[in-house]
Amino acid sequence: MQLTNILPTIIADNQLHARWLNTLSLMENTGARKISASEDPVTVTYIILKHAAEEHRHAFYLKKQIEKTGKDVCPTYSDEYLVAPSYSKYYLNMLDVEVSRYLKRELNLKGAELRFAAYLLVTYAIEVRADELYPVYQEALENAGSKVNVKSIILEEEGHLEEMINQLQNFSPIWQQHADKAVEIEARLFNQWVVELGKEVN
Repeated sequence: MQLTNILPTIIADNQLHARWLNTLSLMENTGARKISASEDPVTVTYIILKHAAEEHRHAFYLKKQIEKTGKDVCPTYSDEYLVAPSYSKYYLNMLDVEVSRYLKRELNLKGAELRFAAYLLVTYAIEVRADELYPVYQEALENAGSKVNVKSIILEEEGHLEEMINQLQNFSPIWQQHADKAVEIEARLFNQWVVELGKEVN
């Protein structure tokens, strides 16, 4: 099942919609924490700090949007307040693991170099996905006449993708080859996540 078929069902049910927003918030927060974990304490750059801060803000913004679906819902990231909780957590963690394995195998990286390269590729793949997911979600919100909106996130995610490409160009002359592999891994994991969402929604 496609996400475009699932979203109207989610948006039509306030409780389910709240859990969906909370799940997106969890994912943005997880991404922000992964960026921070990959930082070198000395050589961390302005762009990396900016990106981590904006991902944290997206997590907060999505949490605030939950208020538009009802009061006192989804106070934490506990499983009962998420959609497809196990797979929602597994998806990002497995992306990190699989991209790191690829980098170890193909480029023989380790330590800080591996963490930084994994940050670049994982974040790139996530930004490619965000550039697709949030506009589809926004369109579904508008079609449903929902008070929730994610327009500000869409604008920032577009800027993030451009920043990631700039960093990847400095990382490797064949960055696109590595980036395509990360996107391929992400697409497989994302499609599995959508299947799990579909099972729960229906």
